[in-house]
Amino acid sequence: MQEGKDSMKQGGNLMLKLSILFIAIAIHWLLAWFWVPVDQMQGEVYKIIYLHVPSAFAAFWCAGVLFVVSILSLRNSQASRYVQLGKAATEVGLIFTILTLATGSIWGKPTWGTWWTWDARLTTTLLLSLLFVGWLLLHNSMDSGPSRNRSCAILGILIGADVPIIYKSVTFWRTLHQPQTILRPGGGTSTMDPDMLIVLVSGVVLMVVVAQFLILERRKNIELDAELTELSLNGGQ
Repeated sequence: MQEGKDSMKQGGNLMLKLSILFIAIAIHWLLAWFWVPVDQMQGEVYKIIYLHVPSAFAAFWCAGVLFVVSILSLRNSQASRYVQLGKAATEVGLIFTILTLATGSIWGKPTWGTWWTWDARLTTTLLLSLLFVGWLLLHNSMDSGPSRNRSCAILGILIGADVPIIYKSVTFWRTLHQPQTILRPGGGTSTMDPDMLIVLVSGVVLMVVVAQFLILERRKNIELDAELTELSLNGGQ
C-alpha cells in the first residue's frame, strides 16, 4: 500500500517537473518569436539560433557530465553506477548533438546556400555525434565488468576533450561559421542586441536544465533495468 502511494507521489512530482519545463520552453519560444527584434542582415531565419545554440550547449553539458563520471569511474568501486550515468548522458547528448546539426543545416541553407559544408565547427560537431554513437556501441558490445567500465571511461574522456575543440574551432581554423556569439574571443562582450542576448542566454540555461533533467530520469530507468536483469539472472530471488 505504501509502495503504491510512493509511486503515485513520484509520478506526481515527475508530472509537475515536466509541466514546469514545458511552460518555460513555451515562454522562451514566444519571446524568441514575438519579442526579440529581427536581425537586419539575416532576417527571420536567424531566430533558429534560439534552438540551435541552446541545443549545442546542452550537448556540451552532456559531454561534460560524461567526462567527469568517466574520470570518477576509473578508480572507484562504484564504477558501474558512474557508467550508468555516463550512458544516460551519452544518449541525451547524442539527441542534442543531432538537433544541433539539424538546426545548423536549416540555418546554413539560406545563409550559406548549402545544407552542409565541411566547416571546422560542423565537422568537429559531427565527430562528437559519432563519438557518442561509438560510446553506446562499445558499451552494448561488451559484458558488464571492469573491462567495459575502463574502456567506456577512456572513450568518455576523449569525448569530453572534443568539446573545447568544437568551441574554439572558429578561432583555430579559417571557417565559414560565425565567431562565438555569447563569449567572444579575447574576453570581449557580445555585440548582440540586449533583448536578443537575454533570450539567448536564458535559452541556453533552460536547455541545459532540460538536458540534466533528462539525464537523471534516464539514469533511473537504466538502474531499474539493471536491477530487473540481475533479478532475472538470479531466478527472481
